[in-house]
Parts: sequence; structure tokens; C-alpha cells
Amino acid sequence: MPEYSAGMVAAGAGTTLRPVFGLLSLAASSPVLKEISVFNTTAVACQYRLVQLTGGTPGASVTARKIRRNAVPNLILAKQLWTADASIGEDLGYNFQLGAVIGSGVIMPIADIEGDVGATAALGLVPIGTGQVVVVNFRWAE
Repeated sequence: MPEYSAGMVAAGAGTTLRPVFGLLSLAASSPVLKEISVFNTTAVACQYRLVQLTGGTPGASVTARKIRRNAVPNLILAKQLWTADASIGEDLGYNFQLGAVIGSGVIMPIADIEGDVGATAALGLVPIGTGQVVVVNFRWAE
């Protein structure tokens, strides 16, 4: 399976129904998440969780990079801050507590969590309570 990575400074703090970053599936394909990193850009503590979601309106696409130069182009799209509420489905059991220090962060290897198939299905990172602007990176396989 070819692997890809994408990351960015979030366009906003997100809400419990609007991910700051996510991987949007296709009608016939879904991502297999391998790693997430999240770093705080503010001096205010915050917490995020990884969820399976559907719907809402994802923001702009984030450019993905192939881990292996000669891999096929990615099909799954990395997306910025959702601009309309999504329906949050399953909590995937990964929480990220970021301290009240700029640069506080977590790099978390993920045990190959596969997202749902579907044109509006996504794996996303949403705040628990009040979020902050964070730097997010995902690595996934297709």
C-alpha cells in the first residue's frame, strides 16, 4: 500500500462538530491511518480526539506528499477545517492533550485504523471542549 502525508497549521480551532483536519474517503476507497502529530500554537491548553464522521463541509484540500517518490498519486484527500457541522460517528479512542505551552505536542503512531468508505466519510480531529489553533500532520496508506 502506498503511503502519503499531509499537514498544516489549522485554519481555526474547530468545534466538537467541525474537524480542524481530516482525511476524506471516496465512494470506493478509504484511508488507513498510520500516524498523527498535533502541536499547540498557543499558550492555552487544549484537547483533541480522533473520530469517524460523515457529512458537513470540508475546507480546502491540503497538498499530500507521497512517502515513496514513485508511488501512484493519492486518491484520499486531506482537508482543512470543516465549515459546516459534520455528524460525528465513532470515537476512535485516540485523545491528544496539549499543554498550555507553544510547541506542546504529541506524535502518535496509529495501529492502522481504517476509515469508512463513502463520499462524505472522513477520519477527523475535533476538539474536546474549546480548541486552539494547532499544527496537524497525518500519515496514511491507501
